[in-house]
Amino acid sequence: MKKSIYAALICGGIFLTGCNEAQQVEQQKSFKVLNVGRTGKEIESNYSAAIRGKQDIAIYPQVSGTISDVCITEGETVRRGQTLFIIDQVPYKAALQVAKANVETAKANVATAQLVYDSKQELFAENVISQFDLSTAKNSLLTAKAQLAQAEAQEVNARNNLSYTVVKSPSNGVAGTLPYRVGALVSPSIPKALTTISDNSDMYIYFSMTENQLLGLTRKYGSKDSALLKMPFIELQLNDKSIYKEKGRIESISGVIDPSTGTVSLRAVFPNTYGLLTSGGSGNVIIPESRENCIAIPQNATFELQDKVFVYKVIDGKAQAAEVQVTRVNGGKEYIVESGLSENDIIVAEGVGLLREGTPINIKQN
Repeated sequence: MKKSIYAALICGGIFLTGCNEAQQVEQQKSFKVLNVGRTGKEIESNYSAAIRGKQDIAIYPQVSGTISDVCITEGETVRRGQTLFIIDQVPYKAALQVAKANVETAKANVATAQLVYDSKQELFAENVISQFDLSTAKNSLLTAKAQLAQAEAQEVNARNNLSYTVVKSPSNGVAGTLPYRVGALVSPSIPKALTTISDNSDMYIYFSMTENQLLGLTRKYGSKDSALLKMPFIELQLNDKSIYKEKGRIESISGVIDPSTGTVSLRAVFPNTYGLLTSGGSGNVIIPESRENCIAIPQNATFELQDKVFVYKVIDGKAQAAEVQVTRVNGGKEYIVESGLSENDIIVAEGVGLLREGTPINIKQN
């Protein structure tokens, strides 16, 4: 029994000695601290964006018929007025010939009616015929002229329909996919366009901001119009995470907030000198912003708990946790502190993962 008690006392002594040594190590460990000050920072805000051609024109036929020739290939650069497709012209050429013949017939009828009317006028002057006969001849002339005008309109319509069989590009751009081939029957009501011509000389980049972000932007520059004039050039991060080498500008801000998402749409324009940008692509818009007289701290001076960010302030020589509201900058290496810290506060700058509330802080000397 005595041996057991003696052994227990020895173990207890060893345990207490270990605890005391751990406390001494904790007390003796030194930490690097940071005296909080104010500075200027360049920060970047990223927004998911959709890339669209400056002008995406869906090409539909204006007449029905089978495609007799496809004059372009997918992805080909086309010019305004260039022929894209030819629709079977035979029925439309025949319709034009009929329309021309009807015009000639109508002209002959007008000439005949004019002769009759002139003759009636002479007879009426000699009191050979009545006023009724003269008026009837005049009305026949007017009817013949109306029929001529109608025939001429039908000829114009037939010419237009024939011209519509040659489908031309309405602008410079790049041709999209070609879902219809030679022999396909097409009409103005087809479900898919013959192709899409994208004007890719400049590209429109569409992205959205939240209502609060828009309010902040408006307050900073005074108005949306002023913001469009004064905002700096922006950058575009492509889908492969590379930065597009040409910069763009925001040129329009929607005046309506989407009630379903609470966001407002913005449009930026980027030059596409080398044709790297493609309509339908995606990326991220990077908007730079200068922040003056702000508090910036390194990210490794913080820790997160339940989606909240904290720092350890040094108060009376001990660590005291404090929640901070931050904005991530410099690729995530730094935070701008929006609230929670004041100038000349002292915080632990490294090793915060080793601390707990009330840990004594010995300041590491540089």
